[in-house]
Amino acid sequence: MDSAILINELIDRVKDHLNRVQAFKDMTAKQLNHRNQPESWSILECLEHLNLYGDFYLPEIERRAATTRHPNNGSFKSGRLGNYFVNLIKPKEKLNKMKTGKSVNPIGSGLDTQVIDKFVQQQEQMLVLLNDVRQVNLTKTKTNISLTPWVKLRLGDTLRFVIYHNERHVLQAERVLDTIN
Repeated sequence: MDSAILINELIDRVKDHLNRVQAFKDMTAKQLNHRNQPESWSILECLEHLNLYGDFYLPEIERRAATTRHPNNGSFKSGRLGNYFVNLIKPKEKLNKMKTGKSVNPIGSGLDTQVIDKFVQQQEQMLVLLNDVRQVNLTKTKTNISLTPWVKLRLGDTLRFVIYHNERHVLQAERVLDTIN
């Protein structure tokens, strides 16, 4: 896969997420904290979950991109494990339910609109990082993952995973929005 095409596609997705989340800014705190079910997440909880992941992945991506010794060679080849994770998290017509780790589960956190501001800030930071990694080999540069320090993914797979994970939960937040009267 051409790395420039991948980066441009990911930039488009991040911009789309930013545009879609802007709609939440006009909502009341009650609407933003509405849950369809007691155990499901509200709009703010969906976004806070993404913020918690961003707190780990954005500095990790930035650090690895800044310290790599592998310049961009123009192509990206997904790894077996990375591609598995991306396909697992990628939004589908019928989403498979997934259990989230306790440290990134925001349910019942008492959130306010600052969550939206933080999400927007993190996505703007991701856009900067995506432009920065144009100079980096997305296959040879590796990143840690949030689950365990013993597994590393190719930077291109990490970027794909984080952005598709965002897509999944922006869609989830929009489904909550659809049920608010």
